[in-house]
Parts: sequence; C-alpha cells; structure tokens
Amino acid sequence: MKISTKTRYGMRFMIDLAERYGEGCVPVKDVAERQGISKKYLEQVVAPLSAAGLLQITRGRGGGFQLSRAPEDITLADVVSASEDGLELLNCLGCLTVCEREAGCVSREVWGGMQDAVVGYLQNRSLADVLEAISGEE
Repeated sequence: MKISTKTRYGMRFMIDLAERYGEGCVPVKDVAERQGISKKYLEQVVAPLSAAGLLQITRGRGGGFQLSRAPEDITLADVVSASEDGLELLNCLGCLTVCEREAGCVSREVWGGMQDAVVGYLQNRSLADVLEAISGEE
C-alpha cells in the first residue's frame, strides 16, 4: 500500500498552514519553498483540499491560504480523504460498491480490519496533535 505523492504533499501543506494558524494568509510560494515542493505542483495539490472546504483562499496582493478551521478541528482523515477521494483501501470496502464475491470472500475480514485501523487512526488525530508531537520531538 502506498500513499500518493499528492496526499503526502497535501499533508505537508496542511501541517505547514497549521503551524502558522492565526497569522493570516500564507502564500503558496512560501509553503513551496519551505517544503521543497514545486509551486506549480503544490497548486494542484491544494485544489482538492480547497474543494473539501479545508482551506480559505484570499486572492490578490497579500493573499494566500489559511485553514478554514482551527488545527484541532481538522483531522488527518479530512486531509487524506480530500486528497485520495475517500478513505477506502479497496473498492470492495466502500459502502456503494457491490462485489459479487462479497458473501464468500475469505480476505474481506483482513482488509476490512486494516481499513478500520487506518481510518480510526486518521480520524482520531488532528493537525494540532501532529504539531504537538512535532514540538515534543524538538
């Protein structure tokens, strides 16, 4: 299982904004420089996060991005779900998917348990929790 580059960069972007929460708009070029990510690619990464309502955007001079809610009110699940278009590890675990093998699938329990563990972890940690863990490492 691999997390996409878009999701990894999206998480870095959101943590960067969380570190600056309350300071106003943060230009994408500043985040790109701090995180070592191309500005052009980061602009693509930001689109689904914005569409999910996780960001406020201010256009024009002095504009940029800021979190739409406090870091403690944005879970890691919010970020990953926006970037990955959901949290299902496999299509057959989604609520709308019907699999012809569902009733007799011998591995469904394994994948379902793994998904529950991952989703539970992401839902129970906020951006503020990540900042707290980072500051504890220093």
